[in-house]
Amino acid sequence: MKILVCVKRIPDPDESLKFAGGGLDYSASKWVPNAFDEYAIETALRLAEVVGGTQRLAEVIVLGIGPESQRQQLTQFLAMGADRGIIVDADPDKLDTATVSKLIAAVFKKEACDLLVAGKLSQDNEGGQVPQRVAGLLDVPQASFAATIEWDQGAKVLTVGREVDDGVEVKRVPLPAVVSVDLRIVLPKSVKNGSTPATHAYQEGPRLASLKGITMAKRKPVAVLKPADLGVAVGGNEQVVGIAAPPARKAGQKVKTVEELFEKLTKEAKVI
Repeated sequence: MKILVCVKRIPDPDESLKFAGGGLDYSASKWVPNAFDEYAIETALRLAEVVGGTQRLAEVIVLGIGPESQRQQLTQFLAMGADRGIIVDADPDKLDTATVSKLIAAVFKKEACDLLVAGKLSQDNEGGQVPQRVAGLLDVPQASFAATIEWDQGAKVLTVGREVDDGVEVKRVPLPAVVSVDLRIVLPKSVKNGSTPATHAYQEGPRLASLKGITMAKRKPVAVLKPADLGVAVGGNEQVVGIAAPPARKAGQKVKTVEELFEKLTKEAKVI
């Protein structure tokens, strides 16, 4: 089986936003991997590896879309254990959701992959559209916001558990397919591949790259493609009109009695 995992670098969410020229100023930003993409890589690796054995059940390919010169985060995913990488060298300012989805779908077809694993969203814009769009372009089944995955190798089916408002919904998804994962997918027993003992408990969270993994990552192949190589035209219909900081909050008010609070809520704030 071939598993494709799409990943993205984002500005560090813990840094304060800086605004300039009607948009965000990234000139001094620290770039980090999108956390949900780390969960996706961990999911793919748990599906691919057999704990206690040396064989691999699947090849894990990590895909990044962005400037070739800025591949640090992709290398980090290779160090975690992915087998090889692909970079689609493109200007992120000229990419919209539809174009990114077309590029991912084109790579999926080119590589003849069986499964796309993606984070449920990217933390920088929280659009949450790409996995669903890719499934539509590929015309394959999808399961979104996966909290658990169990792979039936013989039937070539994934059983995916996803949390909904009133409990857990379970879907059986035949391969090839698209799955987007939520944060509970990295709990110790959330992923079962049918070969690793079902009783095995992973360490909670995505794994850290070992020193050996970091060294090996430098030797792993990384193919560089252009959008034109995939038959995809860069550009789309989504445009950012402007970005501005929210207005500063007014100072709060102190009240002495419940009656005064009620008066202000009803007549000034008009929320009651």
